[in-house]
Amino acid sequence: MRNRILPAVAVALAVAGCSSSTKEEPKAPESSAAAQSADENVDSKNGAPPEAPADGAGGGKMIVTYEDATSPEGINGKKIQQDNHMLEDLAEDVNNTLNLPHDIQLRGAECGQPNAFWSESDNAITMCYEDTDWSLGVFTKANDPDPTQSALNSEYATFYHEVGHMTISIYDLPVTGREEDVADQAAAYLLLTPGEDGQDPESVQSVKDFARGFAASAEVQTEFTADQMADEHSLDLQRVYNLECWIYGSDPNANADLVGNGQLPEDRAEGCPAEWEQLDKAWSTLLEPHWK
Repeated sequence: MRNRILPAVAVALAVAGCSSSTKEEPKAPESSAAAQSADENVDSKNGAPPEAPADGAGGGKMIVTYEDATSPEGINGKKIQQDNHMLEDLAEDVNNTLNLPHDIQLRGAECGQPNAFWSESDNAITMCYEDTDWSLGVFTKANDPDPTQSALNSEYATFYHEVGHMTISIYDLPVTGREEDVADQAAAYLLLTPGEDGQDPESVQSVKDFARGFAASAEVQTEFTADQMADEHSLDLQRVYNLECWIYGSDPNANADLVGNGQLPEDRAEGCPAEWEQLDKAWSTLLEPHWK
């Protein structure tokens, strides 16, 4: 896998000088450490939350672990992740580009449902095996030529959504609006920002496949409950259109097919370049002090 954050790093340095009825991404299960009260999220040595050094430098790194799996979905998802070195590649990307104030765990784990989540109290991103297995099923049903690669693409974007949550937490970044929407923006920014040679086609496809996963979930939603409408996540179909808007807005010429084939309504597409500029400016500003 090509490095997927470096294009965004290059731009930032130049400027400077999860809920579906099928796939509950990226909200942590109630049993996870993410559900602990905020006053429990403290450093064991000094009683205070871990903070990044004032100069933005850090000696931490992202560390990969694969936990055991017992269910058929978990075993299959674990196999896909391990066979393709998914977590190792993603951790290497973060370690090469971001100054981490302390070690971060990147876990492959069986969660009991398709999911992925960032836990501040555990300093960990968890990529659930069931989510990888679920993604494979989606793209197999869609008759993709290589459904495993499509599933990995979607998982890559899911990871960068969680990196958005992670950076908000470890760098104490200010956000306006719902954090789940902002984390979607972070994933789009990290994957779609062009480098010196333009956009990375693999990264663009990751965002497209991420959107396709939400579209698959939206297909089975015939009506919406009050809980779904009140959820911190936007509705799946809204997330599809947001992601497609940012893909188009990041390079309208290269991604004109999204409008031409009717995926992205023309009325929304008209404002997408401006949406992308706003998103790009916001995340460039937020992350600029933290690049290596």
